Amino acid sequence: MKLALAILFAAIAAPVYAVSLVPNGAYVWRGAEDRFGGFSGIEVSQDGTDFTVISDRGRILNGRFERKDGRIAGVRSGALLDLETPKGTAVTGYDVDSEGLAIDSAGHLFVSFESNHRVWEYAVPGGPATRLKRHPDFKSFQDNSGMEALAIDTDGTLYTLPERSGALERPFPVYRYRAGRWDQPFAIRRDGPFLPVGADFGPDGRFYLLERDFLWYAGFATRIRRFDLTPTGFANEEVLLTTSFGTHDNLEGLAAWKDPLGKTCLTMVSDDNFNFLQVTELVEYCVNEEAVQN
Repeated sequence: MKLALAILFAAIAAPVYAVSLVPNGAYVWRGAEDRFGGFSGIEVSQDGTDFTVISDRGRILNGRFERKDGRIAGVRSGALLDLETPKGTAVTGYDVDSEGLAIDSAGHLFVSFESNHRVWEYAVPGGPATRLKRHPDFKSFQDNSGMEALAIDTDGTLYTLPERSGALERPFPVYRYRAGRWDQPFAIRRDGPFLPVGADFGPDGRFYLLERDFLWYAGFATRIRRFDLTPTGFANEEVLLTTSFGTHDNLEGLAAWKDPLGKTCLTMVSDDNFNFLQVTELVEYCVNEEAVQN
């Protein structure tokens, strides 16, 4: 009886948190180069200052955010560099569709490609690639629905999933790369028409998944889900954000970092598809967790 009462009182005393995403501004980024645009992957430094983006035309760019009151007020960036093959030549043709980006603690970059589905490693931006072995399943991915989301944890393990699972009721298979090989130990529940296009592990250790839906007459809708990664898979799913169509442009890249107050913030970048009707948009939200009465 005493044990049961102790468990009951502990449950009553445990804080309950209401989680939401608070907008932290949106910035339309315009570049001078004709090749500017098509950004599909982003990584941001842990303090939210420096960033790296890749475009789906096989290019990479480093830059720095200028912030005012914590929000992006300007962007300083270097030149667009070509992503290279292992032979040191620029990627072209069927090899060019770079979509996902992850950077490890040593500064090595990992890029996932659609069409010719694969992940390559880069020791430095603009340098030659190193091939990672492929999982046999990669051959079965649709041409324009491969690994858009790519993330790396603190142990250097890569996680990726295809944009389409093959059926509305079928979970998205999650592929893991560690110790030089791929496996597919986990899956993430598919929920409606939203499709995964970006992912990152936050400073809180949780896995953030950016998803997109589209209606030709209404534009793009964005959803963000958050998970705990456990030894048995992705658990404790939370839907942090679901926007209406047209709220933002075609958000495809997601990066998580920590603001000066210790909150996890998310920076997203849009792929303008080199379409004059679209823009390159940098959008930010910060996670707000408030204790509520239990």
